[in-house]
Amino acid sequence: MCGSNVFSRVLWLFLCCAIASCSPLTADRQANITSMLEQQADRVMALGEWEERWQQNKIGFHQPEVHKMLKKNIDKVLNGRTGVRFFFPLCGKAVDMKWLADMGHSVVGVEISEKAIRQFFEENNMTYTEEPVPAIPGAKVYKNSEKNISLYQCNLYNFSNSIEGQFGAIWDRGSLVAVNPGDREKYAALIISLMANDCRYLLDTLLYNPDLYQGPPFFVPDEQVHSLFGSSCGIELLQSEDALTDKQRNWGLDKFLENVHLITPKSN
Repeated sequence: MCGSNVFSRVLWLFLCCAIASCSPLTADRQANITSMLEQQADRVMALGEWEERWQQNKIGFHQPEVHKMLKKNIDKVLNGRTGVRFFFPLCGKAVDMKWLADMGHSVVGVEISEKAIRQFFEENNMTYTEEPVPAIPGAKVYKNSEKNISLYQCNLYNFSNSIEGQFGAIWDRGSLVAVNPGDREKYAALIISLMANDCRYLLDTLLYNPDLYQGPPFFVPDEQVHSLFGSSCGIELLQSEDALTDKQRNWGLDKFLENVHLITPKSN
């Protein structure tokens, strides 16, 4: 077991150094990344498990303050634009949505938990309505009285650009790292289909040693971001921070990096 832990740390340090130096993807490095991805490849979280977490208030992933990386990079996302339509995949009750709406933007989110959506509006003292979504059987959409925040309660993969069109911005703070690893290609295809030509997609990913923690949140290396989005989008790493706290130490981790990427459609 001790030897395994030492080997895992060596893999982790190698990956971090390779990413930091932006070195070419060598065969050895690809093998190491593939090995690390395989640790979580078969991990599956059913929708019911996420709903149960909300019902039991096991929502350590929720942040009560606007995410600092969104604040720091908002100008790059807006790019001089006003009245931008933002999409929030797996939005939960993120306070970031109200922050953006208060700035004059509009927000559309998708979330499986009805409790999360209702808590968002109630905790922000917003009156809201709910109505069925004919195009998605069983789904509901909740809208505040100002009509600048619309939250859909449904399976994310049942949502499409035929429901709300395309978006000028996407904030993905805990979505790609939460979807089942086996669904990432399907997820990326959905996100790309929701991107308008001028869309600026801010993606938050996490780097850690998946041999030590099974997730979620899941390990998403930069190389996989490029494989998922690089064929149709430009990708820029905006920020990389040491995000290790006692919570991650309790998961058994001693390294935990948070990366933020700006993803934009390539011009035709």
